[in-house]
Amino acid sequence: MMALVTEELEALAAIFCGPREWEVLSRSETDGTVFRIHTKAEGLGGVDIPLELVFQLPATYPSCLPRISINSEHLTRAQCETVKDRLLKQAETLPSEPMVHELVLWLQQGLRHILNQTEPRAGSVQNAFAVSPTTDDGLWLALLHLDHMRAKAKYIRTVQKWASDLRLTGRLMFMGIPDATENLQSRCGLKWKEMQREND
Repeated sequence: MMALVTEELEALAAIFCGPREWEVLSRSETDGTVFRIHTKAEGLGGVDIPLELVFQLPATYPSCLPRISINSEHLTRAQCETVKDRLLKQAETLPSEPMVHELVLWLQQGLRHILNQTEPRAGSVQNAFAVSPTTDDGLWLALLHLDHMRAKAKYIRTVQKWASDLRLTGRLMFMGIPDATENLQSRCGLKWKEMQREND
């Protein structure tokens, strides 16, 4: 299976070869491969919408589906979730073989139809409370720095609870702690990795 994944990654790197179109975020025999694709798809009104697609291919891929996240400054969070759900449903219909490029093509060709189906009808209650793409939070990056941590296990549990409650993804980093390597799993299934870096 690793040979199939390697072959697929090489093909994707060749297809998405423009500036910032392709980036491998992590690769491991146990956790699989995580990579990001920047692409565009036609949205409502024929406007091209930039999309950031993050795929996590588990070690057992392609016999299991990839995990996918979608972000765009031009879509609301609800729209991104809807697009992701539709993309995962499409993935379920495909045979158990490398499918990322096929999924990206399907999204590029069908984004307008997905958004059209999710648009609230004029005058509906939903429409009155719809979030405008210009006011949506988009992708946020936050760094929380805490000094003088006394109870490491309690700190980890607290951060995991925050991540679970807020449905966030991220990494825990402990500065200057030797031999601090353990994988963490939050209650909502998000992987947290503890990284170490020696102080300069």
